[in-house]
Amino acid sequence: MSVILTESIILPDFSRKEILRYAGCLNTSESIDALLDKCIERSRNCFAGKVCFGVFDLKIIGNVCDLGGMKIESADLSKNLADCDKAVIFGATVGVGIDRLIMKYSRIAPSEAVMYQAIGAERIESLCDAFCRKIGEEYGGTLKPRFSPGYGDLPLAVQRDIFSLLDCKKIGLSLNESLLMSPTKSVTAFVGIHK
Repeated sequence: MSVILTESIILPDFSRKEILRYAGCLNTSESIDALLDKCIERSRNCFAGKVCFGVFDLKIIGNVCDLGGMKIESADLSKNLADCDKAVIFGATVGVGIDRLIMKYSRIAPSEAVMYQAIGAERIESLCDAFCRKIGEEYGGTLKPRFSPGYGDLPLAVQRDIFSLLDCKKIGLSLNESLLMSPTKSVTAFVGIHK
């Protein structure tokens, strides 16, 4: 069994290009730029990047990934983790602040709510990318792409196992009966380490 760690991670600068992509803005304008500037400024202090994770020895037999205390049957996850001898299982969140802004502005300014959704998506992806870079530096080797419950044939119900294994509540992350995470801008995933 791996030791489960928690970390706070400083988020990189906002990526305007990615935020606009998540917002579905193919073209920009002065009004869109002004809206984005306003929403970034208002949300700047809403984010607290937190991660809980463990690094596990990995054995793959057929379509079964054996991670010590957790065995998962998934052809797609097995393919993603092929040639790896270790895998990171992690949960990450940027906190509830952005959820509050999305909820508030959904009622009073829907265009701002859309921009906050996009900012939140960019922030959680930035957090996951920063965490994976850190893992790559610490453990060496090549990291496989993140693979989350709900991708391919990996059931969303695997969320329950991840939450139980990592004790995600330590970073303020919870899972409801419908397998939806709160805060909403959160991720759980597997990342293979290939030496």
